[in-house]
Amino acid sequence: MRQIILDTETTGLSASNGDRLIEFAGVEMIDRRLTGNNLHLYINPERDIPEEAVAVHGITLEKLHDMKAPVFAEVAQQIADYISGAELIIHNAGFDESFLDMEFKKLNMPATRVIAKDITDTLQMARERYPGQKNSLDALCTRLEVDRSKRVLHGALIDCELLGEVYLAMTRSQFSLVDELMAGNTDTSIAGGGQYQIQHTTLPVVKPNAEDMAEHEAYLQTLDKIVGAPCAWRQWQQQQEDKSA
Repeated sequence: MRQIILDTETTGLSASNGDRLIEFAGVEMIDRRLTGNNLHLYINPERDIPEEAVAVHGITLEKLHDMKAPVFAEVAQQIADYISGAELIIHNAGFDESFLDMEFKKLNMPATRVIAKDITDTLQMARERYPGQKNSLDALCTRLEVDRSKRVLHGALIDCELLGEVYLAMTRSQFSLVDELMAGNTDTSIAGGGQYQIQHTTLPVVKPNAEDMAEHEAYLQTLDKIVGAPCAWRQWQQQQEDKSA
């Protein structure tokens, strides 16, 4: 399963009112393991960057010019190829998706959901898991004990790294059983339908000793007294004996 933790920084809040992308970051995970195949790009927005936006992410137009950042048209195919066929993990996905869609549309390219396999919104996940609580990335890092000490300003790459840890923490219980069964299994192939190929082992059967049987009988006698008749276990046991007679 290929997933891309994705984040962007922009000149403002509205893709439909002239704001543009200025930073793109993606961190790749395969089978819930970081691969190191990341993509981080600064992008020339071909417009000014308001001071209020600079206060959030610290990216100025001068900085982009100094690093000779490309315009989106020059990196659009690189981004599309990178996210192609992957599940995108995004916090407040509608925001980033709207900017990517706007930029792709300018170039007559397919929408993000067409290029990628799926999009998972971790903000929506958090709202369902922690209703009535703050669910910003900062709040989730605090709640899930993810270290964000290196994060001074918002930045697409550092936010991706933090979001990756948050996502893994929020979904750990869903995968813990599979991870446990997969431990020691060197065959990591994936069967049809995206299911893990789990090799089941025979469970050991521990037979009760005389002391265990005595405690069991004492417990059944207590149940008999409570219900004033043979308890359900004794009734079932009698039925089994009748069938085998």
